[in-house]
Amino acid sequence: METPDIGLAPFEPGWVWLVGAGPGDPGLLSLYALHALQNADVVVYDALVDSRILDLARVGAEMIDSGKRGGRPSPHQRDISEHLVRLARKNQRVLRLKGGDPFVFGRGGEEALALVEAGIPFRLVPGITAGIGGLAYAGIPATHRTINTAITFVTGHTACGDIPEEDIDWTALAKASPVIVFYMALKTMSRIAERLITAGRNDDEPVAIISRATTPDQTVLVTTLAECAHSEEPSNQPSPALFVVGPVVKLRDGLDWLGAISGKTLNPDPLSDDQDNKGSK
Repeated sequence: METPDIGLAPFEPGWVWLVGAGPGDPGLLSLYALHALQNADVVVYDALVDSRILDLARVGAEMIDSGKRGGRPSPHQRDISEHLVRLARKNQRVLRLKGGDPFVFGRGGEEALALVEAGIPFRLVPGITAGIGGLAYAGIPATHRTINTAITFVTGHTACGDIPEEDIDWTALAKASPVIVFYMALKTMSRIAERLITAGRNDDEPVAIISRATTPDQTVLVTTLAECAHSEEPSNQPSPALFVVGPVVKLRDGLDWLGAISGKTLNPDPLSDDQDNKGSK
């Protein structure tokens, strides 16, 4: 397989390309991502990069696992950045392949600044972040004209593994953003749900837990904030997972296109119950 000749920038020796691999499905790769995979001398990849994507790398490329996963031995971020610099100084074409988008909870900014400090030329290739791709594959729009004009992406835990208490104004978040997407929140979602309810969100608000988004193992659980708040493990699903809060979750009944492929009958008017309830007040 060769990248089509459409004028893509060459991947030069001594350069580092910071590339987003998307949330999982290889079909969501950009042409630049595929171009980099097929030309890199070294691929330094994260734990969340799908193995089918790694299989697209050039035959003979050195593959280096630099995955950081909670609770498991992982390389330190500084060591990863220094390794990228060393590889580039050997005149290698270095592909730093990151799940999702490098600049959305991906530490791409830290690695890019390390390259700048070392005088290493680099290119940034954005990828589809899980908060967009995962919602689409679950049949949940990030925005919908009659529902929300804002969406907020929030990390589900800090470096210490707890919810980001000090970094978030929970009252402002609960009131200002109709749709909130929490990344990596499986272990903290019950406390997150409690904070949101305390801050004013309705306890019956719909939520979706999307596990292993866009992969063949994707699962989606639709429940409520109250159920999440009262259960230590409301999903029992494997990580990585998104925790989506907001009325757009209701649209899954009408937009679950993957379910439709498997025979599910979709509801063309998934918000009809809401409209009926408004009319009866």
